[in-house]
Amino acid sequence: MLRALRAALACALITLAVTGTARAAGGNYVIDGGTPTQQEEVRSALSASAFPWSVVPRQIQIHVVAGATTQSTAGQIWIDAALLDMGSFSWGLVQHEYAHQVDFLLFDDAARSALTRVLGAKAWCWGAGPDLDHAQYGCERFASTLAWSFWQSPDNALRPQGQNDESAALPPARFKALLGALLKAESATDQLVTIESFVGRAPAVAARRTTAATGARTPARRS
Repeated sequence: MLRALRAALACALITLAVTGTARAAGGNYVIDGGTPTQQEEVRSALSASAFPWSVVPRQIQIHVVAGATTQSTAGQIWIDAALLDMGSFSWGLVQHEYAHQVDFLLFDDAARSALTRVLGAKAWCWGAGPDLDHAQYGCERFASTLAWSFWQSPDNALRPQGQNDESAALPPARFKALLGALLKAESATDQLVTIESFVGRAPAVAARRTTAATGARTPARRS
């Protein structure tokens, strides 16, 4: 059943890469905390994206908490209530946090290490050696590029302003094609082969940005 679901969602992603049109495919999540209006902003954020959130293979707990640091762990997302009060400005950031769940629950360390190179990062995520800028981590470049690629709206706070922005790690069509192929893969080995194959076709600008790329185990938290 999971294999069939992933194959169907991967086909939807590949279609998106060609047509650029579709709506999000649900998502299995529950929300606690916050006001009804704030909870509705979370649902609106995920519905605005064309990404099929249902590819994430478990229920995600989304906690709306006043004063919280907006961040994620595997299966858990915390969102500052005040951020949601900003309306559609918050939507790209909500999508960014949910995108971390794709990484947490569908990739392994080998895939992350390979993706570090493709996305032009210096390390996969927090805790992988010296502290780096937010945009130098592959996990953040992945999440922001997903959020932008599947909701290319002027209202998206993650809209790239330059080629080095973390949401510009790959052009949207190329990112969608790569992600669709990854989600269609039936094993971790197939994912790695897919990424390694893609490296040979990666834009030169991405290769120039890549310096001492390293993999890392999934950290406790991501923002």
